[in-house]
Amino acid sequence: MTDRDSIGAFVQEARKISGPPDALVNCAGMLILGPCESYPLTELRQVMETNFFGQAAMVSAVLPLMRANGHGRIVNFSSINGLLGIPFEGAYTASKHAVEGYSECLALETKPFGIEVMLVEPGDHRSGSAAYRRHSMGMTEASPYKADFASGTAAIARDEAGGSDPDVLGRRIAKALKKKRLPRRLRVAKFDQHLAVILHDVLPARLFDWILRDYYCKTPHDKKRGNEK
Repeated sequence: MTDRDSIGAFVQEARKISGPPDALVNCAGMLILGPCESYPLTELRQVMETNFFGQAAMVSAVLPLMRANGHGRIVNFSSINGLLGIPFEGAYTASKHAVEGYSECLALETKPFGIEVMLVEPGDHRSGSAAYRRHSMGMTEASPYKADFASGTAAIARDEAGGSDPDVLGRRIAKALKKKRLPRRLRVAKFDQHLAVILHDVLPARLFDWILRDYYCKTPHDKKRGNEK
């Protein structure tokens, strides 16, 4: 996804196997956990290159073929994080917000050519690998975020371990691709994550922030501040 020559070679090989593409599913991604303040720019760029720029490059590679064919379907993986932020997932969340906006524009632009675009917004699934959600190099023992980071990443790992079945997600996408009209969005998540998206939009920002911090960052200094109020 980060190698433009590799993307070009993949598209050519795929054409040899099956002809012009009917569908493109962009689902590659990575996550680097860390405080927004201390992400090295190299890590921010790595996440954006994989999760966003890689998708955009794949789209640019296949769109001329789909236009020439008069139809096509593009599925871009976003996330629940494309709709709301979670502590210590700043780089990942930024990349998924970019995917959301880009895909909305793409859908409007390609409609006259018979091309449909769907955003997939998964919640936690048991498909994660430690190799693709590593900790930032900027997160050190001296970090002022150390306690919150430990609490937050423990919650993230716990939610992922108890997440939904990735095979079910795959079948939902395959089913959507067979429909007469491709849905603009496909959100596959547990009830609490659907609810989080709704609450993010309807609750006052400070109240929603308090709810998220209470879940992810249960640290002593929060309790101390609460007692001082």
